Amino acid sequence: MDDKYTKKYYLHIRLEELLKERNISRARLCKDLDLQRTNLNRYYRNQFQRLDADLIVSLCKYLQCDISDLLEVCEKEDSATS
Repeated sequence: MDDKYTKKYYLHIRLEELLKERNISRARLCKDLDLQRTNLNRYYRNQFQRLDADLIVSLCKYLQCDISDLLEVCEKEDSATS
């Protein structure tokens, strides 16, 4: 795999933004989707290594959004100088 893109870009999950927009707490989301808080926090803080496809589908359905509303590719801050 060519890592020239992974050095410049990262995948951002807009979970924090979407929960705030919908006035939904992380505790409520965990309860409603039967998720462990520690697992959800990894996504919430964008500290994940791999995506769980089933969780992404559940989040999209629960938040009534498209995958493009939940996930976005962002440029890393330090890549402008690379």
